Amino acid sequence: MQNQRNLLLAVLLSGLLILGWDAGMSWLYPQPESTAVEGKVDTPAEVVEARHTREGGLTDPGEIAQEKADLATSLAAPDRVTIEAPDLTGSINPVGARVDDVTLQSQRESVKEDSGPVRLFSPQGTPAQHFAQFGWVGEGLRVPDTDTVWQVEGGPLTPESPVIMRWDNGEGQIFSIRLTVDDNFMITAEQTVANTGEGAVIVRPFALLNRTSRTASPSTWTLHSGPIGYFGDGVQFGPDYDELDEDGVAAPEGRAGWIGFTDIYWLSALAPEAGSTPEAEFRPLGGEHYRASLVYQPVSVASGRQVARTTQLFVGAKDSAILNDYEEAGIPGFGNAIDWGWFGVIEKPILWLLKQLYDLAGNFGVAIILLTVIVRLLMFPIAQKQFASMAAMKAVQPKMKAIQERYKDDKQKQQQEIMKLYKDEGVNPLAGCLPLLLQIPIFFGLYKVLMLSIEMRHKPFALWIEDLSAPDPAHILNLFGLLPFDVPSLIAIGPLAVLLGVTMWLTFKLNPSAMDPMQQQIFNIMPWVLMFVMAPFAAGLLLYWITNNVLTLAQQSYLYSRNPQLKAQAEKEKADRQKAAEGEQKGKA
Repeated sequence: MQNQRNLLLAVLLSGLLILGWDAGMSWLYPQPESTAVEGKVDTPAEVVEARHTREGGLTDPGEIAQEKADLATSLAAPDRVTIEAPDLTGSINPVGARVDDVTLQSQRESVKEDSGPVRLFSPQGTPAQHFAQFGWVGEGLRVPDTDTVWQVEGGPLTPESPVIMRWDNGEGQIFSIRLTVDDNFMITAEQTVANTGEGAVIVRPFALLNRTSRTASPSTWTLHSGPIGYFGDGVQFGPDYDELDEDGVAAPEGRAGWIGFTDIYWLSALAPEAGSTPEAEFRPLGGEHYRASLVYQPVSVASGRQVARTTQLFVGAKDSAILNDYEEAGIPGFGNAIDWGWFGVIEKPILWLLKQLYDLAGNFGVAIILLTVIVRLLMFPIAQKQFASMAAMKAVQPKMKAIQERYKDDKQKQQQEIMKLYKDEGVNPLAGCLPLLLQIPIFFGLYKVLMLSIEMRHKPFALWIEDLSAPDPAHILNLFGLLPFDVPSLIAIGPLAVLLGVTMWLTFKLNPSAMDPMQQQIFNIMPWVLMFVMAPFAAGLLLYWITNNVLTLAQQSYLYSRNPQLKAQAEKEKADRQKAAEGEQKGKA
């Protein structure tokens, strides 16, 4: 009866865990239903709360329709300067000197082959507003502003051909911005003031990023989305957008190596001229709009002289290799713009190895399987020691029980004698936990790699798995999409999650550890609880865990053959427990 009550309690707790996980995720990262009607353009009063997706971008149908209409109007202006680079395309608005139209040619919006490129920058006033602007603050002179129409020389902007924008204030000062672009994601702006007037003038060049948070990816406890920068001697992830709304202007301490906004896969950032000490700040602008800015120190431009400041604008994908190249070129800590967290020392080698295996296999799913095999091979000697330790623990069980019986009224003495027994027999009771402890950082590291690495985005495995960085899209309860309804996230179980539960249950069944009935029931339930908990995780992570479980089964079978006394002892204890349970039931009858 007691065991039945314990089993019922375990089932209830498992159910609460599943419900609590789903409710907790919904509370922390709410995804309200859109109330907009497709094709209808929302007015400001009707704007609904943004629903943030893993990759970011607009989700409200009304805003998507408005964005398309606004882009068709804004980008049709004939005076725009075209950007034509291998990875970047778009245009520059000469009104206000804004880089406000950027798409990434190497990244698709979805897994569909015909989906368009990812758009990162959109003009001011559009629902997905996100742009960079360059200008000056002046004292006692006219400086260009947001409505200034610049005269353009050159175009389109390509890696081989720069573009120069000029403006004469009519008072003896000529302002110019020379733009260049490289083969990846970097645009460089050289801002120059030439003073042809009679007296000296004082100016402060600035560069800023302006964006809306409605297109941001969600910020979680493991993945930061929002303001980011290198200040002092390290990368600072934060504040979040809601913290900016609450606290107002944020001016991080230390010299800014770069400043900007990050999503899980995308980054827009400004890097100041080497040796300069600009003022850097994040500022909420209201209406879910935010600004990151660099304002250089005031500089006096004497008559007949000119002064220039150079700022780099990164707008692109957080490709680890490209970020590392820019860091080597002089942008401090740029490789850490990816939120590796505490386990970066593990995650970076995992990503490197995965990329090498991908180059070898041509499939990231196969690369994950090969990685799992390599990890298990490296850990196999430890597993052998684990089984040897378990066998030794089995051998000393009779002596342990004798000590426990002899000193049952003196727990302190009992513990001392047991520790002495371990020492005399050369047994380490914690040795069996070592493989598990070593797998935890590897598992978490792979989780971060799959969630953060642009290299894994939209990479297929086989059959229905078209994106290893996304959850399994197949759901059993709607017959894999044949039935016309969406499965609630709580019960959205796919084939990978079921395989995970089955393989984990088999590993528990093969476990040689002796367990009491209550432990046994918990271990019987746990695989199916984890099946629900892990279902929303990236398909690549489930593939890793399934492969790991299969290898565990093979490893345990092999080690049993090397330690037959361990399996025999476990089977004997299991038979004894069943016999005792049957006797207890007969006694009650």
